[in-house]
Amino acid sequence: MNWKRDVVIGKRHDLPVFADVDVLVVGGGAAGVAAAETASRHGQNVILIEKYGFCGGAAVAGLSGTICGMYLSSDRMKQPEQVVFGFTEKFRSEMERRGGITPPLKYGKTWTVTHDPLVWREVAEDFLLESGVNILYHTSLVGVLKEDEQIKGVIINTKSGMAVIHAKVVIDASGDADVIYRAGFAFSMGDEGRIQNPTMIFRVGGVNVETFLRYWGNDTICSSEVTSLIHSLNKSGKYDLPRSKIWVFKTSRPGELLVNATRLLGQDKRELNVINPIDHTEAEYLGRRQVREYARFLKEHIRGCENLFVNDTGVEVGIRQTRTVEGVEKLTNEDVLSKRKREDGIACSPWPIELHAGEKPRVEWLLDDYYDVPFQTLIPEKGENIIVAGRCLSAEHEALASARVTAQCFAYGHAAGIAASESIKQKQSLRKIDGREIRELLNKDGARLP
Repeated sequence: MNWKRDVVIGKRHDLPVFADVDVLVVGGGAAGVAAAETASRHGQNVILIEKYGFCGGAAVAGLSGTICGMYLSSDRMKQPEQVVFGFTEKFRSEMERRGGITPPLKYGKTWTVTHDPLVWREVAEDFLLESGVNILYHTSLVGVLKEDEQIKGVIINTKSGMAVIHAKVVIDASGDADVIYRAGFAFSMGDEGRIQNPTMIFRVGGVNVETFLRYWGNDTICSSEVTSLIHSLNKSGKYDLPRSKIWVFKTSRPGELLVNATRLLGQDKRELNVINPIDHTEAEYLGRRQVREYARFLKEHIRGCENLFVNDTGVEVGIRQTRTVEGVEKLTNEDVLSKRKREDGIACSPWPIELHAGEKPRVEWLLDDYYDVPFQTLIPEKGENIIVAGRCLSAEHEALASARVTAQCFAYGHAAGIAASESIKQKQSLRKIDGREIRELLNKDGARLP
């Protein structure tokens, strides 16, 4: 089907005006929360719109459950070394204060932390309200207000009907570059249209966690023995477990584990593209069925899980990749692999290339180092008064498999919020702002970029 992608209106329309603000943030995930809180704290009048009744995006609705990307990878270090701070650390430390996050957990050659999704929502909401952000839940993006190449606001849909929000700057933190798409601006999609597999992450209760950890070990990534067991059970015909390398995390709640195990393909084994509503729907119900199969495997074959039950799945399927904008600059695969440093870097990432395709995810570690993400990967090559934040930044396929994780999305939102505020204060186009200036302001705001 040929969908109508761009929904655009100009000066003349008969829609009511809901608000006229400085900064509008579309999407309440990690990037959107950081962007909105930062812009508001820097003196702007901010509205954040979110399709659900809570913030969290992939971290909460998709139940990704971890803040990945804070720590170096290493073969030599026995303890985690944190290199990402700023809004990421501000959020993590508040989660810790409320008892909603674990200490660092071993993840292959690096570390990550697992969070409580309810505490995540509460921390995000409190940060936004305390900084003066106006939150609009249960509100969807329908289209954009556009004059020539200037974005003047967006069209929203609510239970009360449709309206417009005027804004001096729009931050597209939708994850799927929805504003860019509706405006008719350029984007790309994975590797010539092939994107990373979606997943359905789930939580299980009733676990004897001490017994489980004695069997499983300290690494959240399963051992070769567990992978071999999955292969043999599949071969016997008793199970259908399409991913053989699975990850299981201890959580901050007693008797509970977070499980990242599923690999979602269509019923005809096709790769699913979750911006297509048919594929998205299929991913949801097939994902829930697959959760039950992996839960059965854990209960019948993994020590400590004998009394296991499924606590919950994601509100929606976990989405790793959809649209990425065509930016003024693009983060390249070589930038990541060479650990390139930048004077205009607004985020650093030590996270490996973690590419989910096939039965075993491909992981390429960046040992004892990190790369910088340049500011202009957030600026679309075409369009004014708009900046992106989150996994829809301009990046090549493999580069995005590293750059898309939560710690970095917090950092992109932090940068976008400061850039939006500076654009308004200086009355200057976003694309004319020097990334080195944003980096300096981020460091003044706690980012600790080297």
